[in-house]
Amino acid sequence: MYTVRKAAPSDARSISEIYVESWRNTYAGLLPDELLIGLDANDRESRWWRHVLANRPGHQSAFVAESNDHGVVGFVSGGAARDRRSEYDGEVYTLYLRDDYHGLGLGKRLFTAMAAQLVETRGSSMIVWVLQGNPARFFYEALGGKRVAHRHGSMGGAPIEEIGFAWEDARSLVSLGRQDRGRSTGQT
Repeated sequence: MYTVRKAAPSDARSISEIYVESWRNTYAGLLPDELLIGLDANDRESRWWRHVLANRPGHQSAFVAESNDHGVVGFVSGGAARDRRSEYDGEVYTLYLRDDYHGLGLGKRLFTAMAAQLVETRGSSMIVWVLQGNPARFFYEALGGKRVAHRHGSMGGAPIEEIGFAWEDARSLVSLGRQDRGRSTGQT
């Protein structure tokens, strides 16, 4: 059985571990090895997530997916669109699951929970940025996200390209999340 709930400061360690594990597994070959090897759940990530979850309730929200047997297995975070020039109200910043929990619908449940939070607190439109080459782009397209932008930057000294997927009216995601919860049995 799985539960999706608001993240608490006590979830910072699990979130940090999932973050590092996911980056290493997802971005191997897309980002420099030195960057991925340098990620440390015991150090910066743990302090960062503890700070975000404890001190920024009005700025950034996070939800976790929790397994009765294995604790926190995934998370999502989001808040205001970080690009001040953005025409979108909200932004999903992160969405990661432990590898063994892909394909169970937990990513969709986390994403629609965040969409509901953003619609409630920010407005009805939202965007998520995905690294070019990340297979997650198909997940966002399947949920109705439209490719609306590209941006170039660098990470770890390497050039990167990101794709922006947007929902002009994220209330469709909120409805989708309600439908899924209504159909699920044994899961909350």
